[in-house]
Amino acid sequence: MSMATTAPNVVDGDCGGTPPSRSASTIIAARTLHVLTIDGYSDTLKSNVDPSQHLLHSSPFSAGGHTWCIHYCPIGSTEESKDFISIYLVLEDTTADVVSAHVTFSLLDQQGNPVPSHTLTTPLLKFSLQGTLPKGLGYNSFIRRDDLERSGHLKDDCFAIGVHVVVTKEAIPSSITVPPSDMHLHYGDLLSSEERYATDVEFLVGGETFAAHRLVLAARSPVFMVELFGPMKESTTVNKIQIFDMEAQVFRVLLKFIYIDMLPEMDQEDEAAMAQHLLVAADKYGLHRLKMICVEILSNHIDANSVATILVLADKHHCYGLREACIDFLNSSAILSAIVNTSDFQYLIQSCPDILEDISFNIVARQLERAIFLSENQEGQINSVEIGIRS
Repeated sequence: MSMATTAPNVVDGDCGGTPPSRSASTIIAARTLHVLTIDGYSDTLKSNVDPSQHLLHSSPFSAGGHTWCIHYCPIGSTEESKDFISIYLVLEDTTADVVSAHVTFSLLDQQGNPVPSHTLTTPLLKFSLQGTLPKGLGYNSFIRRDDLERSGHLKDDCFAIGVHVVVTKEAIPSSITVPPSDMHLHYGDLLSSEERYATDVEFLVGGETFAAHRLVLAARSPVFMVELFGPMKESTTVNKIQIFDMEAQVFRVLLKFIYIDMLPEMDQEDEAAMAQHLLVAADKYGLHRLKMICVEILSNHIDANSVATILVLADKHHCYGLREACIDFLNSSAILSAIVNTSDFQYLIQSCPDILEDISFNIVARQLERAIFLSENQEGQINSVEIGIRS
């Protein structure tokens, strides 16, 4: 179906007109259903004039604070649509504003319900009495007259068309722009400006001292909550809290994440190495978001040199998705053969002996699948693949 203005300019295409609005402003919609009844259908066809001049006008009606009418063309509006009924919604206001609306034209059955096969909805259209925008838009080819006459919806020379108008108006945008949250910057300042903001707890890590705020740590970590405000809090109020199982640079990044909820910029090699250490720290202190960030980083750095170490970490710290990604990587017999005699792989077997069973099961399963596939699709002989794993 094509759409057209009631002026000589025809808008071709499925639903022509102005593309839908993509503004992010608030949209307020006013909905109005107007029923146009054609009583004396056969009389409306009696005309020998040019179809483009054969227009019948409905009574004016109000929708969305504007005045509209419907133009009905019983013998089409163009030479191409002469076998159709054309229908248009026309803005009758004297306003100079551009008015936006969706319009649905529906042939109505005898109960007044829309007939789905003869219901057409426009995209968001823009109407105007001034400028280059049309004041009326609709369909040149709404319904073929012979289809209407055979449909059963034309009764006693009478039928009805429902016109559902949804007028939209963009709310006037506020001149006040709300800036994005910068809370993380303030918390970052809280951590870095020790002279300005009083810290109340110190950590000794790798020979370096780190000052922090108990409330911030406790709010972010359930483990710190217990350590700093639980039954053993007295032991943390006088002396520095010593952390023996972490390097100073790792704790520095961990502390920064606790305050600003993001990691510093690092190159890929440093990022992967740091993610291994931070995964352990995040699991220790119950920082779930940091743990998931580390899992994402490590999953993108699985290779023959790192897979054994990452697999041990994933297994020990219950990162099941990362564990499966590593095992899938090792499913290749070529990769497994390349690393099976390395010290990292031996460490893997010693640290997590159950992983060997999973790897072996996957390899056997893949070989069986391959054997079944070859036996079903080829006449050739199946070669066996032997991989030796020494524990």
